Amino acid sequence: MDTVTLKCSAKINLSLDVTGKRDDGYHEIESIFQSVSIYDTLTVTKLDRPEIVISCSDPDVPCDKSNIVHKAAELFFRETKIIGGAEIHIEKEIPSQAGLGGGSSDGAGVLYALNMLYDTGLYGRELTELGGKVSADTAFFTVGGTAYVSGIGEEIQSIRYIPKVDMVIAKGASGISTPEAYRKIDSLVYPAHPQTQKLLKAIDKGKFLSRCELCENIFESVTNLKDVTDLKNLMTENGALTSLMSGSGSSVFGIFPDKETAVKCTDILKRKYSFAEYCRAVPESIIIA
Repeated sequence: MDTVTLKCSAKINLSLDVTGKRDDGYHEIESIFQSVSIYDTLTVTKLDRPEIVISCSDPDVPCDKSNIVHKAAELFFRETKIIGGAEIHIEKEIPSQAGLGGGSSDGAGVLYALNMLYDTGLYGRELTELGGKVSADTAFFTVGGTAYVSGIGEEIQSIRYIPKVDMVIAKGASGISTPEAYRKIDSLVYPAHPQTQKLLKAIDKGKFLSRCELCENIFESVTNLKDVTDLKNLMTENGALTSLMSGSGSSVFGIFPDKETAVKCTDILKRKYSFAEYCRAVPESIIIA
């Protein structure tokens, strides 16, 4: 095998809380991650020379060493001590800087692909630990599905998979600086923390849809973007059971009672926003295309 093509999913945060800041500057979080059916497609080809070559369908995505897939590939060859290379092409469907983890998912996909191509036999915890050296979110994407995430994002516990819930994800033109968002969180005196543990119990009992109002994101308390507010309002006005921002923003997702309602809302949002997609919760992050 010289080439492998994978689909790498986006994720949303069903709950996201910042619980503290460590002495080394990293923030402690408590979150519930969920893989969703919006995918980048990666085609990874072995090279007979120690070189990493990246191309992307989105001209705004850097294809140099700053791209997380380059970091992932470099790490793979360094950790396995394999003298080899890879050509990586990314077909982008997950919007960048949206809180959907597209770059981190692609990084996990590269590790998965290179593991297959070079037959290195890294599975389960080994691959997740390698992913964690790329980014905390990359570690999650080696697992996927529904997971409780804590620590600085490196502690990942798979939990009961929520049903194939119907969702809509949309993003406006506004962007959010993640470092700035964390600085604002740090300045809060009495932050209102999400009820993550209650949501965990609801998921464990198979009652996610009936308790999805427990989905909360602490970053909404420091975000004042009209796009985010408007998207949340439009989703709830058009049938969403709940709607909130994912990650540190700026995409918004809505949970819907059925596919028909979700698709109708998607059509309405597409008239105003450049990115609006119907999707579902999925049990895994990486699939062979």
